Amino acid sequence: MKQLIASACSALAMVAAIGAAIVPVVAHAAPEEVTYLLPAPPNAPAFAPWVLAQHKGYYADENLKVNFIVAKGGVDVAKQIGAGNAVIGGAIGDTPIVVRANGIPVKAIAVLGAGSVTMVAANPGEGIKAMKDLKGKTVTVMSYTDTTYYAFLGSLKTAGLSKTDVQIQAAGPAGVWQLYTTGKSQAFAGVPDWVVNATDAGAKVELLDNGGFKSMAQAILASDDTIKKNPELLKRLVRATLRGMADIMKDPKAAADDYVAALPSYKGKQASIQATFEMYNKYVYANQKTLGQIDSARMDAVQKFYVSEGIVTKATPVNDLFTNQFTGIAK
Repeated sequence: MKQLIASACSALAMVAAIGAAIVPVVAHAAPEEVTYLLPAPPNAPAFAPWVLAQHKGYYADENLKVNFIVAKGGVDVAKQIGAGNAVIGGAIGDTPIVVRANGIPVKAIAVLGAGSVTMVAANPGEGIKAMKDLKGKTVTVMSYTDTTYYAFLGSLKTAGLSKTDVQIQAAGPAGVWQLYTTGKSQAFAGVPDWVVNATDAGAKVELLDNGGFKSMAQAILASDDTIKKNPELLKRLVRATLRGMADIMKDPKAAADDYVAALPSYKGKQASIQATFEMYNKYVYANQKTLGQIDSARMDAVQKFYVSEGIVTKATPVNDLFTNQFTGIAK
């Protein structure tokens, strides 16, 4: 009997040892590495939801290791995703309208807010009070391949202007506002970050009404192929990123502190970061009933405008431009 008990105990010990060896492997499976394309450097506050998701471990919670790579604007992001060079990327909600008309198979799978991320800021000292006053003026944009450029063209059209009526200069993510502060441009089109940068540098800024052109907020893009073959990965990426956005909406001051902790180069600039976050909350993130969800009617209206004004040559079926299957999903 003692021998039997000893054998049983030995067997149980072996099972326990095997279990102890196996459990850590299951619990600590290697994170899945993902290349995430961004249209501009991730150290810009525009990408705070992504930075916070990385810094606060939201991607890690989804067992993901995200590597951010910078592309040359949102349209370039879409092209790279469509070509299979990355599974996911950032642009704005308008981007699929621009690229699918050219046969690039990408969709928006989430949009970060119900507002527009593209703002047009102008120097009131130049007599610029409305979009129509930009005629003959120099306006800086990030690049000719970023969707904020196309959104700016849409706003110009509402004032009866085209790109030939203004001097548009592509100046990069820093030059877009720096040329403005040095007086080399009279206006610029871009994200709220650059508006705060310009005012921090002492420039006077007036935000122009976009004439009712409903360009969209930042978006998360994926290819048709990835949506079909790897929806679980996309679900995890979207969920983690939206947690970063939610932190900013809930408490911009605390989010600014976390952001500076993630990017120490901003040390001492918490007030400026907080002001930027508050602009996003007011103009971009606000009034979205379900975080990340894309408004079909708005997408349709934006596309109709782009087509009617010749910014894109043909319309794409609206359901081919986006999907909401990855939003509103709790873990």
